[in-house]
Amino acid sequence: MKKRLVLFFALLLTLVTGFTAMTTTANAATDNSLTKIEKKGTLVMGTSPDYPPYEFQATVHGKSQVVGMDVAVGKKIAKDLGVKLVVKSMSFDSLLVALQTGKVDMVISGMNPTPARRKNVDFSHTYYQGGYSIVINKSDKGIYKDKDSFVGKTIGAQTGSTMYNESKKQTSGTTVKGMTSVSDLILALQSHKIQGVAMEKPSAQAYVANNKELAAIPSNFNLSASDTSASVAFAKGSTALVNKANKSVDQIKRENLVNKQYLPAAGKYLKTNTVNTSMFHYWKAFLTGIEYTLIITVCSVFFGFILGVLLSLARMAKGGVFKTALRWLATAYVEFIRGTPMMVQVMFVYFGLGLIVNLPALTSGIIAISLNSGAYVAEYIRGGINSVDNGRTEAARSLGMSSGTTMRYVILPQALKNIWPSLGNEFITLIKDSSIVSIIGVSELIFQSNIVRSDTYRGVAPIAVIMVLYFILTFTASRILNYFERRMQHD
Repeated sequence: MKKRLVLFFALLLTLVTGFTAMTTTANAATDNSLTKIEKKGTLVMGTSPDYPPYEFQATVHGKSQVVGMDVAVGKKIAKDLGVKLVVKSMSFDSLLVALQTGKVDMVISGMNPTPARRKNVDFSHTYYQGGYSIVINKSDKGIYKDKDSFVGKTIGAQTGSTMYNESKKQTSGTTVKGMTSVSDLILALQSHKIQGVAMEKPSAQAYVANNKELAAIPSNFNLSASDTSASVAFAKGSTALVNKANKSVDQIKRENLVNKQYLPAAGKYLKTNTVNTSMFHYWKAFLTGIEYTLIITVCSVFFGFILGVLLSLARMAKGGVFKTALRWLATAYVEFIRGTPMMVQVMFVYFGLGLIVNLPALTSGIIAISLNSGAYVAEYIRGGINSVDNGRTEAARSLGMSSGTTMRYVILPQALKNIWPSLGNEFITLIKDSSIVSIIGVSELIFQSNIVRSDTYRGVAPIAVIMVLYFILTFTASRILNYFERRMQHD
């Protein structure tokens, strides 16, 4: 019996080994990652530009650009490949999802090649070996010494980062708070919502050097080499592309380009950013935010209204198998969209549908918000149609008008008049809800304010500016809508 079991497991092991070998060979044979990049002529780099000196925004020749040590690494890899580097910005915790769904070709964002991440993506060789510090308020320098000093207190770290995971593992009696943006963490620190921010030493030094109210202390985390090193992430199975990138990375390490060229250059940009930190200096960034906010809002209102009309009519369809199925589908859509968060819908359209169609971030944001708005508008219109007196329908039909003509020329105009305040409220809401698309890297107001905060190391001022800008937008839109409402009431 034992011999049979041994033979069975030996046979099973042979089959599994052979299948794995065949799969690996097949994957290697179909690996076109390098050819794909060379063919399209661009290398798209995903990053989160709020982590100086790794990556951050700076004004270069009058234009806002993503700069820093990691961008220099990306340019080196792209140059050696003979292609153009395209930098795509988004939140840190969305980067690997973007890589896996083909939105970006590589991720360079001070990312540590941990074993957990290696299960999902491939990493290049290490291009930088650093360490970690904890940033605190300078007034607390005598209170906190390292990670063990925060018992009963709160430490912040960027969500999805190694420091967030290690802070939760290696601290006892300490609350760990995660945020997507380092600039948000610094703001929380300065407003005493948290007592420390765990981050990499170069970033800690950058924040401390440019903000006299901050100080850095040793973290004393017990970390492995993979936890303190930075590598370039590629999609799983991109062996040819990784091998090519490794040649560039090896040259960077061999010639010590990070310390000799990339970090000093990043330091110059940091000094440029802090020469003039007035909000007026960044008026172009805020203007860009307003532009994208209005584009998203106007397009979403237009397409959302059309979708809402179709859904409301479908929900009110009666008779026949086809109309019944249409009514059920419309009802299911409305209930599902209204029952799920818009943020999830935005991420699904951008990353989920991105597996089928590679949609730009702005287009994805407009589609997601339009689909969401359509579900709510459908209910407004349905309520408006039901509010129209049945006598108007009977009068129109008695004059020989068809049901479609009656709906178009009699019912819908009356319904629109009744629901105008609700539609206006939806428009105002969309102006504010457009901020959600910042998670996928659309440069609307929230996204631009985060950039200004990371550039200037000022936490409150950019928030105050966008609050005023949002108020101006919503107040102006409200006055315009009220004007048309009075005109309709007069008619």
